[in-house]
Amino acid sequence: MYLKRKIDLFLKEWKSQDDRMPLIIKGARQIGKTESVRKFGRENYESFIEINFALQIKYRTAIQDGYEVDSIIKNISRMDPSKKFIENSTLIFFDELQDFPEIASSLKFFNQDRRFDVICSGSMLGINYKKIESNSVGNKLDYVMQSLDFEEFTWAKGYDGNIADELLENMKKLKPFTESELYAFNSLFLDYCILGGMPAIVRDYVEKGTFEGSLQKQRALIDDYKEDFRKYVSGLDQTRVLNVFNHIPVQLAKENKKFQISKVSSGARFKDYFGCVEWLFDAGIINICRCLNFPELPLKGNYDDMKYKLYFKDTGLLVASLDEEAQDDLRANKNLGVYKGALYENFVGEALSKSGYELYYYKREDSTLEEDFFVRTKKSLVPVEVKSNNGRSRSLNELIKNQRYQDIQRGIKLCNANIGFENNIFTFPYFCAFLLKRFLKDAEW
Repeated sequence: MYLKRKIDLFLKEWKSQDDRMPLIIKGARQIGKTESVRKFGRENYESFIEINFALQIKYRTAIQDGYEVDSIIKNISRMDPSKKFIENSTLIFFDELQDFPEIASSLKFFNQDRRFDVICSGSMLGINYKKIESNSVGNKLDYVMQSLDFEEFTWAKGYDGNIADELLENMKKLKPFTESELYAFNSLFLDYCILGGMPAIVRDYVEKGTFEGSLQKQRALIDDYKEDFRKYVSGLDQTRVLNVFNHIPVQLAKENKKFQISKVSSGARFKDYFGCVEWLFDAGIINICRCLNFPELPLKGNYDDMKYKLYFKDTGLLVASLDEEAQDDLRANKNLGVYKGALYENFVGEALSKSGYELYYYKREDSTLEEDFFVRTKKSLVPVEVKSNNGRSRSLNELIKNQRYQDIQRGIKLCNANIGFENNIFTFPYFCAFLLKRFLKDAEW
């Protein structure tokens, strides 16, 4: 069972361009990169050639005679004569690029040659990307892929491609959902929170109709990530990277969700862990939410390097990191327990990131004002508050009403409630988070 992905349309558009350059697809492991490229290649080319540099080490010798296209094709054909290089109808897929970044030097020659299309992909590409970039600058196109977002999850559950437009229409018209709609999408959203968006896990859930085996697969994925730490971490202490990774759910569960290096291990200092957080971010495993110096535009550069919150790029990884009692309660009773706030925040951070936003929050020095996220329209800054209930939003109200925050006119509250608008605050259910960028696109405020 193939799960429809947004990259499917991107790949078709890429192929339709006469001047298309070699494509590099970046993203964490097991998010569906290889599966999507295989489907695209087999359906759209007479010849699809896949080379996996992690499993097929012999192909690393393809560049032994240089990076020119004819030399590489000759060497690959010598190792496997069954591979057919048909001009203008062949897609060459270099997979697991992180294990052989040297092949990126050939992209310049493939781009100039134009006889064959090339796609590269792999996990941990952020770690090796300086080398890849220097070897292929100006001769490739990048695409960042992540696990399924909530819209793709609805497709997997059988909803058609118009479902996002229908939800967005309600948001724009401030038309509350019916009780049946609210129940259906809240239930779907909670399932998505528990499962995350890893294709193998979602596929099992769709086919079986239960959570059977999902936790084991999630934990196996976490083990794979930890193995990657041992394999790819260089120049940093592997134990420190692992410590940061392990403490993300612990610190998110606390009221003060700012990530504190001092809590990671006894005597830990910021300078000792410099680079560990960035390594996890570059590897495509976590999102960094940076603390603004002041809630005003512009956002870039307006933050404190020493203050941030860390979220998993896939909420399913957070769920899999919870203790056994929480796991049982969550899957059996769908009770989020003490992790409710952490899960909702992680989900919203994930949704914003997958929409293309960088993540920012704000907390005043005296702790009297704190806001979870900030996005923007063409003209203004928009605070986004994530509530575990539908209670009062004191910080959100102050940001809107206080003349000190001149860039803020309206705010958004995501909570367990229906659509509404009052006191310049839009209220939306959690499952609408993935649509916020589209909702704000044409805002005139």
